[in-house]
Amino acid sequence: MDSNLANLAIALTFTPEDLSWLREAGAAVPPFWQGHLTAPATGDVLRLADRQFSVFGRAWEHDGQRPVLRLYLTSGTPRSDTTLH
Repeated sequence: MDSNLANLAIALTFTPEDLSWLREAGAAVPPFWQGHLTAPATGDVLRLADRQFSVFGRAWEHDGQRPVLRLYLTSGTPRSDTTLH
């Protein structure tokens, strides 16, 4: 694994409504990209509990110690309304 990617922190940014849903559902956000060789890209889709989110924007930041890739996610869509191909 590229040592630069191993040091990368990834921060997920949810809508206020989805943050509320996450708290109410008690859903934990796993480290989706931990151990991957490539950073997440716009258009990537992830599922969390019974919702699906897409990455619609990325912003590079630095927290003073390491690079941070902030991912902006679409509003969660219930799984029953979504099909993946």
